[in-house]
Amino acid sequence: MQVLNEVILFNTDGEIDIVDLTRDFRSFVAKSSVKNGVLTANTIGSTGALTTIEYESGVLDDFRQILQKLVPKGAGYKHDYIDSNAHSHLRASLIGPSISISIQDGKLQLGTWQQPVFVCLDVKPRSRRVAVTIVGE
Repeated sequence: MQVLNEVILFNTDGEIDIVDLTRDFRSFVAKSSVKNGVLTANTIGSTGALTTIEYESGVLDDFRQILQKLVPKGAGYKHDYIDSNAHSHLRASLIGPSISISIQDGKLQLGTWQQPVFVCLDVKPRSRRVAVTIVGE
């Protein structure tokens, strides 16, 4: 059994910037030599989230729109008295901070139109970190 760790570093533009992590995850699996196991990733920070989505402009725009409707900016949240990004924290908590993807025969088990993505929910550009762990053999 192997356990491998890596941290992916990247910058985001803020306010529902969506970053495709497929290439990063596949690269880590390839260099790991793990044939069967699991890749687990988590965002380091409370205004980012991880999920999967079809990385297509229409779906991405729809996703942004639904987040804005579900948790609107400036709706009188108590945390806004501290730093005006309560909606960022709330959106992140709804999506979640982590993702797990099975590895079989050395490949991530993803659907044809399913890409793992990082969603930046903060109000400004940020340097981001995603911790990735592969466990398997």
